[in-house]
Amino acid sequence: MQVDSSGFGSMSGMAVFRQILRHNGIRGVFRGFGTSAIGSVPGRVFTLTALEMSKDMVMKYTQGLDMPEVTRVGVANGVAGMVTSLASCLYYVPLDVVCQRLMVQGLPGATPCNGPFDVVRKVVKAEGFRGLYRGFGLSAVTQTPASALWWGAYGAAQHIIWRSLGYKDYQDKKPSHMEMVAVQSTAGLIAGACSSVITTPVDTVKTRLQVMDNYGVGRPSVMKTVKALVKEDGWRGFYRGFGPRFLNMSLYGTTMIVTYELIKRLSLKKV
Repeated sequence: MQVDSSGFGSMSGMAVFRQILRHNGIRGVFRGFGTSAIGSVPGRVFTLTALEMSKDMVMKYTQGLDMPEVTRVGVANGVAGMVTSLASCLYYVPLDVVCQRLMVQGLPGATPCNGPFDVVRKVVKAEGFRGLYRGFGLSAVTQTPASALWWGAYGAAQHIIWRSLGYKDYQDKKPSHMEMVAVQSTAGLIAGACSSVITTPVDTVKTRLQVMDNYGVGRPSVMKTVKALVKEDGWRGFYRGFGPRFLNMSLYGTTMIVTYELIKRLSLKKV
């Protein structure tokens, strides 16, 4: 929806889903899945490890400050998310470029490629190694505040929900597994909503910059991408694909954090 100029941009998310399913089958919906799934594993390990370390450090150094606990938790999560996201862009941007080019095969302006290695070969041949880092600046601008906002909102929302349920001290009253999943899921949805509203316009420009090659002579730039988007659909074009992006950030974030928190709790249990 973010990159196509021949009709998908004006359709709803479900209509686009049905269109892809009808023309390409279930494989079309999962284009780029293998590359994304396999490639994300080492990046996710690094991200979550750095996140925990950064969060612990911020919580430690803000311990003596005169601020409400919910603010302190939100700041610690936000700073940790921002720092971690900025560092992880070095790994994720090339992966993002490859995955997104596989996803948009067949659309106008997309270079035909046969698999992830062919994408890398063609990008490097056409633009050199820096072609794999197309949109790095926008990725940092998008992902860093998005991650800071997501983790900050998640930490603050979870803290507020636990307090409202009467869990002011985990040592006195232990929540059940179902309660923990429910609270974490709700906090994840709130965080996804906040983050997607603010970051979708920049993400739309970044996505088009990474996958489109038909903006005229020379290497695509941010300004060329913005002008093309405004020409096609006006300023509302910056919110193309908002529905799917909201679902992506909410459902992905929620399933990721619930699974992560569950594994973390299980790993801390005494044998």
